[in-house]
Amino acid sequence: MEMDLTLKVEIQNSKVGIGFKQNNWCFFKLKSENQNLQLNFYKPLIFKVLILFIFNLKLSICFSQFNPQSKSIAEKFFPELELDILTPAFQKTSGFTNYKEMMDWLDKTIRSHSELVSISFIGESQKGKAIPMLVMTRKNQKPKTKVWMQGGLHGDEPAGTEAMLYLIDKLLNDPKMSGLLDDLEIAIVPMANIDGYEKQHRESANGMDLNRDQTRLKAPESISLKSAFSTFHAAVALDFHEYRPYRKHFTRMGQAGITSRYDAMFLYSGNLNVPKVLRDFTKQTFVKNAEKVMDDNKLIHHDYITTQKYGGQVQFNLGSVHSRSSASNFALANCVSTLLEIRGVGVGRMSFKRRVKSSFLIALSYLETAQKEKVTLVKVLAEAANTNQPVVVISERLTRKDSILVIDLASEKEEKMSVTIHDALQSKPSLQRERPKAYILSVSEKKAASKLRILGLKVDSLQEDKELEVESYQTSKIESAEESEEAEGGEKGDSEEDADSKQASANTKVVKMKFTKGSYVVYTQQDRANLACEVLEPENANGFVMMKVVKAISNQEIPIYRYMHSEKITP
Repeated sequence: MEMDLTLKVEIQNSKVGIGFKQNNWCFFKLKSENQNLQLNFYKPLIFKVLILFIFNLKLSICFSQFNPQSKSIAEKFFPELELDILTPAFQKTSGFTNYKEMMDWLDKTIRSHSELVSISFIGESQKGKAIPMLVMTRKNQKPKTKVWMQGGLHGDEPAGTEAMLYLIDKLLNDPKMSGLLDDLEIAIVPMANIDGYEKQHRESANGMDLNRDQTRLKAPESISLKSAFSTFHAAVALDFHEYRPYRKHFTRMGQAGITSRYDAMFLYSGNLNVPKVLRDFTKQTFVKNAEKVMDDNKLIHHDYITTQKYGGQVQFNLGSVHSRSSASNFALANCVSTLLEIRGVGVGRMSFKRRVKSSFLIALSYLETAQKEKVTLVKVLAEAANTNQPVVVISERLTRKDSILVIDLASEKEEKMSVTIHDALQSKPSLQRERPKAYILSVSEKKAASKLRILGLKVDSLQEDKELEVESYQTSKIESAEESEEAEGGEKGDSEEDADSKQASANTKVVKMKFTKGSYVVYTQQDRANLACEVLEPENANGFVMMKVVKAISNQEIPIYRYMHSEKITP
């Protein structure tokens, strides 16, 4: 039948439509990212009910799940803070800071403090909006420790952006914090995914998750951000996010479902190609200091955990190993790296000051630790850069029992829940190889060489044809589909980790072969060499073979080679 009228409303990434048909019938249609639903009703009886349902009950529909957070849970466990924050979102009663408001605020702030802060634009979003980066420091003769911070990489996680603006305001206007600029040079990208942020959508304009694109570097925003990060050469890097406290798997737990209890979760790398000295220093110094700040402010924290099904049972992954997301990618670039997950996705503006303050306190703690531990930081990064450890191609997490804090939705009580944890912070290698002196890429691999340079690696070229003894990769299996955006537990984009699976296998053999002039050479004694080891081994789930940057076919040689001799082959 023909419709007389259709009303469409968008509610947090889901579209609700009411259509009126002839003969007193209407339909109610819900369309979200992974479901479509249409129900037909008799118009005179249902019309008012539908209108009340949409406009008066404040429905929060995120992907396929309903957000059950009640006001009583927010007030009991996550009470709002009494805090004066002068950033744009807190000058209005609804919504979050949009791009224009941010740029107007930044312009005014910079003009008032031009001696301490400068702004540049590192690229454009897919819809043509300039991505701002601020650099803050006080001009003096002291050597500066460089700190990188970014927010808003996922567009539906607004606390990170607001916290970056709050941090900028405090660094420039609070005398208690101004001393940090004597010793630090701080680069801040407050809204990394502008197009997604403007719509409060997680992904960029072309539907990509930018925190699954840190090795593939397919989105223009990813290339701009990584180029700016590589040029800045940070010693410390933080990426501010928010997490979804109500996961699909949580609906089957407790009496009537559970929700997470944690204000903040720390995601730092368990990737075994990050030298142990750097992993330990990150955890025992930077994370530990920030955890104490959280404790002092009565904010609850934990290492980052997400759910995934193993053998039909819901279990938990802890920590990160995958270099396609920032926590490990930044660490492999030889810096102290942490991704902060604040409890916030899907709860609107509930506890928003609390979320911003949590992010701000952690940011401030890292800045203070970078200032205090400057000498040790330099030593640790130098030691990590000079590593000669084997290349870990595939690792396995330790499985253990533990307990986590949750809130039972039926009783609205905090409980300890016993769970099975797959711990990335206690990973063990299951496939490793001797570290080569260099990787050589065929002259045809121009795209791979370009991405290596964006990642901050020095890539040389052969000045003449050369015959060299190398190790070649002979593949026996390649199953390199496009990288899945599906996260653990079937909740798209709700985790830093995707399911681990061995998708390729290869054997190495020693061969002599002739390399043509222009072939690319990447030495493994440079600051960011561990990124090269990560992306050039073919079995690595985050590497160039699996991401189809380098074309590979089963049972054929891959155009990447391992040079094992100490003699340099380029000038």
